[in-house]
Amino acid sequence: MASAKFYGTGRRKKSIARVYLTPGTGKITINKRDIDEYFGLETLKVIVRQPLVATENEGKFDVLVNVKGGGYTGQAGAIRHGISRALLEADAEYRPVLKAAGFLTRDPRMKERKKYGLKAARRAPQFSKR
Repeated sequence: MASAKFYGTGRRKKSIARVYLTPGTGKITINKRDIDEYFGLETLKVIVRQPLVATENEGKFDVLVNVKGGGYTGQAGAIRHGISRALLEADAEYRPVLKAAGFLTRDPRMKERKKYGLKAARRAPQFSKR
């Protein structure tokens, strides 16, 4: 594991995260910016770190992330998914822990498409008798 680099792709809603894990000090870099600079909310930072905390790898890997699409909540979920997949590549013994926590499951919920004749996915035009 000298210059090992582990890769994982994470997805949630419209967000896609490409995650690279390298043995290091625990530095998390997202789109060439530090995690504290990229995410304002503390809850999103916690979501991103969850797989590392669950597998007790918090200070052992440097995380390099390239994420695009969606909003910041979706991006945080995508990064979590990507980190989980990359950890599996690093060591397959983490699978039961990550699976039990639900970090390996791709969240299937997507935005519903707008239908013709409606104002949004399900929102109909206002009804008026006259």
